[in-house]
Order: sequence, then structure tokens, then C-alpha cells
Amino acid sequence: MDLVLIRRASQPRGTMPWDDLRVYARSMRTAEMIDGGILVGHDGSKASSEAVVWAAGHAARLGICLHVLRAWSLTNAPRPASMAPGYVPPSEDFERAVLEQLGRDVEALHLPQDCTVELHAAHGQSSAKLLDAAKGAEMLVVGRRGAGGFRGLLTGSTADQVVRHSPCPVVVVPISDHHS
Repeated sequence: MDLVLIRRASQPRGTMPWDDLRVYARSMRTAEMIDGGILVGHDGSKASSEAVVWAAGHAARLGICLHVLRAWSLTNAPRPASMAPGYVPPSEDFERAVLEQLGRDVEALHLPQDCTVELHAAHGQSSAKLLDAAKGAEMLVVGRRGAGGFRGLLTGSTADQVVRHSPCPVVVVPISDHHS
């Protein structure tokens, strides 16, 4: 199941806008949830935050939706509130925790208010989930380097995979000098 949170462009910033919006729980594949707009991957890294900011500026100028996707697994998901000793919560609880963290991360970026943002959490490998979701997007944006641990590579493995296999145009946002 993939979850989506939506902030409409008219929503004022500053009060965690995801709280008072409908949460859509869908059993569809991510690609079916994305219909146009710009898709950007966010893994919590500084490079992916720069990619989100870049993509949001373009989405706002074009008047199209920005889709921010975070792929997750049990090893990188935040602990859900329902987690207790001896109890492993269902995957929906982990997915909701991922989506809530993504909402906090995106809110901290202070994206343009005239940008409609949809947050997506998808269980699985990041490049596979981005490529699947990109089937419905007009453009896919990724940071040059993600949260992976392969230092010294010019681009990260996710950026490399999406550039090679994306069904739509791809932008790889370079890392700012102050983040190198």
C-alpha cells in the first residue's frame, strides 16, 4: 500500500499543513497515483533536499504538481508510534511514519506557497520505485548523491539508474559547494 499526503497551493505555510489534509491510503502502485507533474526523490540527504527545492521552483513556475517520493524499507523507516517491545507493527504503520517524517522534512525546506505538493511513501528499492512512479510524471528530478555510502562516485547509484532507465526526462541536480 502506498500513502499520499497533499498540500494544496492555497494552504498557508507554518502549521504543518499535512495535519489537516486528507490522507489517501491506496492499494495502487505508485505509478498509478502520479498523473503529470514533476516527480522528485527524497531520501533525507542534503542533495535530495536541494533537488526538492529545485523541482518545487520549477513546478510553481509551471503551475503543476510536485510529487515528492520517499522509498523505504524496514531498515531505514522511522519507528512508528505503535511500536512496542515484543510487537512489530504492520507495514502501514511504518509507511505512515515514513510519510510523516517526509512531511516534516519537506516543510522545513520552505517551498513556494504557490506549489501544490503531494508526498508519496513507497515500500521498496528507491530507483525501482522512482522509475515505476516516473511512468506517470512529466519529469523526474534526483540529487546527484543520496544517502548511500559509496563516497568517491560522481553520481549516486539511484541517479545513475534513473538516468539510464527513466521513461521521462531526468534532471540530476548538482550538489551546492557549501554541501560538498
